[in-house]
Amino acid sequence: MLILKLGDSGAQVKQLQEKLKEAKFDPGTPDGVFGAGTEAAVKAFQKSEGLDPDGVAGPRTLTKLGVIPAPVALPDITASVKVADVVKMFPGAALGNIKTHLPDVLAALSAAKLGDRVMVLTALGTVRAETAGFVPISEFISVFNTSPNGHNFDLYDNRKDLGNQGRPDGDSFKGRGFVQLTGRSNYQRIGNQIGQDLVNKPELANDSKIASTILAAFLQGVEIDIRVALAVADFASARKAVNGGSHGLTEFIQAYRTGEPLIT
Repeated sequence: MLILKLGDSGAQVKQLQEKLKEAKFDPGTPDGVFGAGTEAAVKAFQKSEGLDPDGVAGPRTLTKLGVIPAPVALPDITASVKVADVVKMFPGAALGNIKTHLPDVLAALSAAKLGDRVMVLTALGTVRAETAGFVPISEFISVFNTSPNGHNFDLYDNRKDLGNQGRPDGDSFKGRGFVQLTGRSNYQRIGNQIGQDLVNKPELANDSKIASTILAAFLQGVEIDIRVALAVADFASARKAVNGGSHGLTEFIQAYRTGEPLIT
């Protein structure tokens, strides 16, 4: 996965600098050295495009600048995905859950133009990693979200990185759905994106159709990162793009690998 950052040098950095100049974000002389000027230009460009302004030129930034090509449209295979095949990817899930929720997931992927084989496998692998039973669920209480003798999800209440503003935000905006949407800011952002008031009605994130739409919207936001990673079978980076870490990586890989010869 191509990532350019402060301290890097070479032809690709020079190309990045030239593209920044073309986009009217001047990094200084295109000398192939990723210095402070290039970092500042990258951050400014990222802000203008609604990307995370971290100053690191990853796949999304590089694609927006035209340093790497945008994904080409691929055939939508959702109509050919069979319940019997998906069952093999979810050994612990009830057949009824798959029959009930698979159509909603596939419809949401197709509507988001993510109905090709790679993104279908990614979506199903994500569901397997997040909610193994193939049903949208709420996050369970654990030592990671609730302190000893504390109220439910009290460790989330004041998480600024989640946009939470104190009790009862931890419980109100706990993980829900197929992708375990978590935190007031994410409920707000994704809710706006899909046209649902998830802040005032967070329980909607567990509705099958809405949970499926949330899953598709979330994947759409990191689509380039996923495609770049999976092009070289970098499952860890693909999972990190969705989850932010490695939780559920084993399950994600198992589901994806099991589905590869089946989902065509």
